Amino acid sequence: MVILVIVAIQFYRPARTNPPVDPQNTIQSQTHIPLEVSRVLYRSCGDCHSNQTLWPWYSEVAPVSWLVVSDVDEGRGKVNLSDWTPQGGNQSEKANRLLGKICEEVKSGDMPEWYYTPLHPNARLSPAEIQLICNWTQSEQQGSGTAPKKDSDK
Repeated sequence: MVILVIVAIQFYRPARTNPPVDPQNTIQSQTHIPLEVSRVLYRSCGDCHSNQTLWPWYSEVAPVSWLVVSDVDEGRGKVNLSDWTPQGGNQSEKANRLLGKICEEVKSGDMPEWYYTPLHPNARLSPAEIQLICNWTQSEQQGSGTAPKKDSDK
């Protein structure tokens, strides 16, 4: 009976999507992010917090696939490096809150998630990388955050 249930649940497959990326809306376009910080963020956070998820093999196997898709959807909903355009209200204020949250989450060790890093050891952040991210977020917040870069800044 258990085997029948395991086989049956394989037929329910949640959508593993990677929505298109508009280069004008990425965190790189909307902030003054150093290349080194960008690389660290995408390496450690990009699978759940961007539209460029590299879906692992186990995201094909239910019920784990349900958890993975749910985590990615939730992560993109909170912070999306591919769509750094906070909706509604004062965008600069919302972006500054997101920047502060990024630093807070990596500094506290809440991100990346504890259950993600055993299968993705390259996502672990060193103390130096955490400091690099926090220095950048604080610099962005002080410089009024996420106003799009001028062509001369790119």
